[in-house]
Amino acid sequence: MSTPGHYFRQMYSGADDPWDFAGSWYELRRYGLLLASLPDQRYRVCFEPACSVGVLTEMLAGRCDEVHAVDVIDTAADQARRRADGAGLDHVHVRTADALDPWPRQSCDLLVLSEFLYYTPVDGLDELITALLQLAEPGGTVAACHWLGRSEDHACHGEDVHAALARRTDLTRLVHHREEGFLLDVFRRD
Repeated sequence: MSTPGHYFRQMYSGADDPWDFAGSWYELRRYGLLLASLPDQRYRVCFEPACSVGVLTEMLAGRCDEVHAVDVIDTAADQARRRADGAGLDHVHVRTADALDPWPRQSCDLLVLSEFLYYTPVDGLDELITALLQLAEPGGTVAACHWLGRSEDHACHGEDVHAALARRTDLTRLVHHREEGFLLDVFRRD
């Protein structure tokens, strides 16, 4: 069973940025490594599901002509929108939506899966990844980064997520970075 939505609503009701994405050195460094690992200097369209408060979304905006980001929690998506608006990023579009809800583009050339897929049980990962990869153009970049710690709210472990991605025959791994705290993989969509 996936992590229930009420868990996320409860987290955001108690704090604007419950995981301290905007201030944590761990998060800011992780975002910096993810951006530095992207093979292309510039992307046309980026899609970032589960964008939370939009810290990574704002960073991605500097490398992309358009960024589309979603989060299922209104308060998180509102913060992400305010962050983008405050920075004058009119090419960033944030919606309250599920990752697989219809979105304004047919596809993207950059798909970013950050701290997101471990909320799905292991036996559901392949199906979800297959659906998400349908959004990524052949030749596009798929970046994934997940914490390796244990948390009761996670339906699986970050290792499970990256193992599922590594098994894909429609992805070619370009970057593999492992640290004590997280895994970062960047793939080309075949």
